[in-house]
Amino acid sequence: MADTADTENKQVVTESSKGAEEEDVAPSPDIHFEPIVSLDEVEVKTHEEDEDVLFKMRAKLFRFDKSSKEWKERGTGDVRFLQHKETKRIRLVMRRDKTHKVCANHYITAEMQLSPNVGSDRSWVWNVNADVSDGEPKAETLAIRFANIENANSFKEKFYEMQKMNIEIKEAKKKETSKKDDEKSNEKDEKDKQDEKDEKDEKNENDGKNEEKSS
Repeated sequence: MADTADTENKQVVTESSKGAEEEDVAPSPDIHFEPIVSLDEVEVKTHEEDEDVLFKMRAKLFRFDKSSKEWKERGTGDVRFLQHKETKRIRLVMRRDKTHKVCANHYITAEMQLSPNVGSDRSWVWNVNADVSDGEPKAETLAIRFANIENANSFKEKFYEMQKMNIEIKEAKKKETSKKDDEKSNEKDEKDKQDEKDEKDEKNENDGKNEEKSS
């Protein structure tokens, strides 16, 4: 379980300090310009091709900077829960609008706990042991803010639902691994017994041949 007390001491993303309004997570207007030069379309891999989107909601993300002891805005965009089609594990991914650069990317693990953000009823704070949005796993304290309390509560409900699913998947994998280990152990025991029997039979056969020669 994350250190809630430590997290709450850092919860300073308030309505007044950030000038939060409903529109701070509202969709940006789409402005279209005709291209001067026509370029061939290039397929870009997002590493999300083998995942299904289980949840998506617009929000604004912040990270706590330990060096300056301040909250830094990471970006505005859609926060999503993605489930891998084979492993079934679920991760949280958020990309910035327009640039689509990843600003949050981590699995939802058992120790994570959403804490209310001081001064806001539509924001949550949580600790991450290994967020890989910058390429390397890094411990982070993140805060996320939604357009209204209904969206915030919907995110919280879905967050814990995804967490429960990940825990169940992990436990099922442990049981499957343990079962396979037991099967391998049993197979080894059977093989050892068979080898011992074959060795004994071979010894008896050799003893019999030696007796025939001596007689």
